Amino acid sequence: MGHVIGIDLGTTYSCIAYLEGGKPVVIPNLEGLPTTPSVVSFTASGERLVGTLAWRQAATNPANTFYAVKRLIGQKFASAEIQEALTKLPYGLKEAPNGDVAVVLGDKTLSPPEISAMVLGYLKTCAESFFGEPVTQAVITVPAHFNDAQRQATKDAATICGLEVQRVVNEPTAAGLAYGLDTKKNGLAAVYDLGGGTFDITVLEASDGVFNVLATNGDSYLGGEDFDNRILEWLVTSFKAETRIDLRADKLALQRLKEAAEKAKRELSFTAETEINLPFIISDKAKSNHIRKTLSRSTFEAMTADLVERTLPHIERALDDAKVAADRIDHVILVGGQTRMPLVKERVTKFFGCKPEEKVDPDQIVAMGAAIQSGILDGQVRDLVLLLDVTPFALGIETENDGYEMIIERNTTIPTRKVKAFTTVEHNQRRVRIHVLQGEGFLASLNKSLAVFELVGIEPAPAGVPQIDVTFEINADGLVRVSAKDKETGLGQKVEVRPSSGLSEAEVEELRRKQSGLGMAAKGANG
Repeated sequence: MGHVIGIDLGTTYSCIAYLEGGKPVVIPNLEGLPTTPSVVSFTASGERLVGTLAWRQAATNPANTFYAVKRLIGQKFASAEIQEALTKLPYGLKEAPNGDVAVVLGDKTLSPPEISAMVLGYLKTCAESFFGEPVTQAVITVPAHFNDAQRQATKDAATICGLEVQRVVNEPTAAGLAYGLDTKKNGLAAVYDLGGGTFDITVLEASDGVFNVLATNGDSYLGGEDFDNRILEWLVTSFKAETRIDLRADKLALQRLKEAAEKAKRELSFTAETEINLPFIISDKAKSNHIRKTLSRSTFEAMTADLVERTLPHIERALDDAKVAADRIDHVILVGGQTRMPLVKERVTKFFGCKPEEKVDPDQIVAMGAAIQSGILDGQVRDLVLLLDVTPFALGIETENDGYEMIIERNTTIPTRKVKAFTTVEHNQRRVRIHVLQGEGFLASLNKSLAVFELVGIEPAPAGVPQIDVTFEINADGLVRVSAKDKETGLGQKVEVRPSSGLSEAEVEELRRKQSGLGMAAKGANG
């Protein structure tokens, strides 16, 4: 078997790693850098750029440069998150025929998995250049709080670019693996993962090579992008107050503001204040307008304090589910670039009563953990006995009168399999509709629909007599399969819970063939 790579497909930056001598090693990209911007751009001539070259296009080609696509993957266009994104992104979004969000490129649209596949394809090219041979297998990480649709869409992206996914691993779990295997420390750990687009908190226990995830919680729409946007909004608001010009109407200006906001945020992690200087931000016939403002760390912290506070209830819920008090945590591990912010470190230190580990690289540790997981699967890593992860969401089915029967509780160890018996509600009922739901609402309508299928051919009998076993299975990737079987007839029906939204298997295969044909163009664009 060839090399298996570990991939952290991030919202803002991505990273790849592999195992060498039982140790994870980060693979540099084609420019020699350890991380790659998760950005794809299309030039006027149709050339596709990925990574750093694509990011350099953002200011001059904002409508055709796509970033933060991870926040779109597996999402419906009508969702509140996407409607908010419409006001902040310089590129266009529209509703796909199945209700998903799609990215606008000229007179056509691209699905978020297609864009993500282009980033993954570039990372695959980097690994192949590094090894000098084809790479076809990978372990890919996702936020722990990604739902079934988002996980499936991520796997689809990998398939499109020609990667076979050995395992999907939760990002904080991967970070915990890399930290635990490196330090050989046992005890309870809290992994606080605040990346570019998502937040996760995972409580796990390490004991002599056994990594047992006790609970996870989080917000799949909270991350560094939101901190950037606070600075962007501050600049837009102050500029409008001074000039009566709304910069949101100008995509080029909006992208320049976005880049300046991210740069200022990064600088404020190391300095007390920074200057934002954007000459000729917009011009009209009368005059040219400029932005020159000083932003202090204290002002930035005041405008984003609520974002940091939003992470705390998730920590409390994870600790409560794990039945662990904050003062029992032995190690706090910070993951994700946004954790470099001093306010984040201060708030986490205050919450747990202990300082986070300093030796961890928040940008690389997740990819390193993914590489370790690949070694566990193929037997290279012998120090690790077992990895036990959990499912972040409860699962169940709809019952009569909008009822909801929970079958698998959140934070159940995976893989798992649970069976529950149901019956008919009408006399001589020949079929039952199985509506699979995700969530913990007491009514079916309060939960997220995952899939619907029917069991047909039940023997005629009075209501309440037929016995129908409904089986829920969650595999190690966190993906769900549901089956139903009539005990009397032995008739059964099952469904791989592939969300009704997202790409069909045929569409994924067609895109895979299409992208493989474009592979050389993509390499040339980045070579």
